[in-house]
Amino acid sequence: MTIQTDSRIWESMLGCLRSNHPQICRHWFGDLEPLGVHDGSIYLRAHSEMQRDYLRSKCVDAFNDAARESTSQLLGIRFLGPREDAPRAAGRDAAQPADLNHAADGTPPGLDGPLIEIPRPDAPRQFGRNASEPLRVTPRAPSEPRRRIPGDTERLDEPEQIILNPDYGFEHFVVGPGNRLAHAASVAVANNPGRAYNPLFIHGDVGLGKTHLLQAICVQLLTERPGLILHYTSCDVFVNGFMESVRSGHMSQFRHRFRDVDVLVIDDIHFLANRDRTQEEFFHTFNSLYQANKQIVLSSDAAPDEIPNLENRLVSRFNWGLVTKVDPPGYETRVAILQTKASLRGIELTDEVASFVAARVTTNIRELEGAITKLQIHARVSGREIDVGLAREALGVTDEDRVGRAPSIDSIISTVSDHFGVKRTDVLGKKRHRSISLPRQICMFLAKKQTRQSLQEIGAYFGGRDHTTVLHAVRTIEKRRQEDPRLDLIIQRFEQRMGRGEAI
Repeated sequence: MTIQTDSRIWESMLGCLRSNHPQICRHWFGDLEPLGVHDGSIYLRAHSEMQRDYLRSKCVDAFNDAARESTSQLLGIRFLGPREDAPRAAGRDAAQPADLNHAADGTPPGLDGPLIEIPRPDAPRQFGRNASEPLRVTPRAPSEPRRRIPGDTERLDEPEQIILNPDYGFEHFVVGPGNRLAHAASVAVANNPGRAYNPLFIHGDVGLGKTHLLQAICVQLLTERPGLILHYTSCDVFVNGFMESVRSGHMSQFRHRFRDVDVLVIDDIHFLANRDRTQEEFFHTFNSLYQANKQIVLSSDAAPDEIPNLENRLVSRFNWGLVTKVDPPGYETRVAILQTKASLRGIELTDEVASFVAARVTTNIRELEGAITKLQIHARVSGREIDVGLAREALGVTDEDRVGRAPSIDSIISTVSDHFGVKRTDVLGKKRHRSISLPRQICMFLAKKQTRQSLQEIGAYFGGRDHTTVLHAVRTIEKRRQEDPRLDLIIQRFEQRMGRGEAI
């Protein structure tokens, strides 16, 4: 049995990926360069080492499935970087192409076959070579030792390194009122590490783009400063690595990894809480880097002085540079985020669909990405275009007569006031009694979650209160919902009524 080697293999693989693994598909997959088949593996070349490492870390299983479905053979995938070559054979003129269907000994290509060409469906110039000319490689001579290509399921970097996502560049970060300062500070650090803001401390709730900003800094630095020594990891890895180094007596190696760098980027630094010995080690690591003018970038779910059981000397040092917060995106920002994220997956969302989804998915960016995945899957299963009707089905909106009608703040206040038996004027007034403050906080919470109003606009509606008051109310209710099942049930009923339009 031979392998079909025309452009239909690559086209079929891309089609399988879009159909069976839509959540991993990216717009740049079509730019990967198929090099051929050798020893049971299809070799694909990425445009950058960052793309290669991302593919090896996140996409191997999906590409293997696509290769086997497209060729009906047990083939695997090997991802190469722009400076890596696929295996070539010795003892034969490389200018003479291998037979595309049979090896030198006449056996069909399979697990031990030669490298055979898989032409791309298009023919742009690729890495200085005209793709209209076939890639000429020859079978491996029997006496030639196999050259080791790292397995694509292996971690190529040190185990504590986080694989960068090629999509997490500054060009794909949607700037809005809630993240403008954090974005500007991140760009400044990427342009002038160690001198702009050091340390840079970014905090905010989960799923609001902190990791995107950290990775964008890394992407720009590694792209523009190839000789830079950058270490990007998570606080959890730092903690576990420290404990293992203490146990094994390898503290010098541990300190070398984290101190002999130009830039140290650590995600979720709040995991240092309640870890006295690890905080001591990080304190000295911080001092070593800071005194050498090395850049430090940290992210956290909370501001430095809000992280529980964090030593005061660390809180003080985290505040030395710039502490900036990322707030939840407003309605307009959510629309832009949806369209950007969809574009990265090769999907075009109309303004109408993006607006519909943004009005209903208000929690964080990760839920927006989840909504896009739902749209992809429903579109594939039903064979339909992505329109508002399909979006209703994907998001589980069934009451079409009420679709698109978000409740007003006024209707929210009326609904909550009636339930708790308090006066509307008291909810909007200055009284701080618990019987008034709780309904007021619930109103602010629902206004933030159910309407398109900004924190400033909601605060202004509630007697000219500051946006920080609204944010405090939102966080208070979120916390109390987790601790009080009865309150959580009450709010769920409010949300269900508003979803059916009963609060309008």
